[in-house]
Amino acid sequence: MHGRTWPRIMVVSDRRRLIAVRRAPETAWPDLLRAQIVGAVAGGADLVQVRERDLDAATLAAFLRWVFDAEPQVRPRVLVNDRADVALAVGAAGVHLPERSLGAGDVRRLAPADIWVVGRSIHSAAGAAGQVQASYLLAGTIRASASKPHDWPRLGWDGLRQVVEAAAGVPVVAIGGLDGGQAGDVLAAGAQGLAAIGAFLPDSSGDVTESVQERVSLARLAFDSAEAVSYTRRTGR
Repeated sequence: MHGRTWPRIMVVSDRRRLIAVRRAPETAWPDLLRAQIVGAVAGGADLVQVRERDLDAATLAAFLRWVFDAEPQVRPRVLVNDRADVALAVGAAGVHLPERSLGAGDVRRLAPADIWVVGRSIHSAAGAAGQVQASYLLAGTIRASASKPHDWPRLGWDGLRQVVEAAAGVPVVAIGGLDGGQAGDVLAAGAQGLAAIGAFLPDSSGDVTESVQERVSLARLAFDSAEAVSYTRRTGR
């Protein structure tokens, strides 16, 4: 699981953007988010980060239990943003920690030692150094993103390369204004994969699960193609 190409694709949730793109009432978010999670896993997402930080713990836990009971195949791929307590209570695959949250080592002392995924957001090479307890590092913001203000600091591709070097072998996943079209740039910088919110939102109409599955599948295909091109250039084969 923790090989060189893992994690390749991470889908990050934002129920408010999901509701907006579907022009749905706010009360529709549980069904829409469940459908998005199912589509992401069916499309080959390695991880789905449920990033709904304004939900209270009880609501978040109830939602995740409902999803896991109905769709048990998604449980091994779902992480909870920041709330390690909720992730443990519902049996999620792990937790994703913001940069200023608890340390990965602190969380691992509370969780199943070898089977829990503990990711961490970082925003600089300095933040990446010494994160040996993390399963992966989420580095951004790489490019302009609808999820961040226009003046939000950007790492860019050079900054991503510096993060990869500082990570010293811990897998790095890029985020911020990315989709499968940047697969070659992500790989060239030494990162393992990408994460996104907007790139994995469904179409405005039609089946949510099918739309998300297609978007994730196309992103994986883009990485496979970019890796094949890179291999051909390196080896001449």
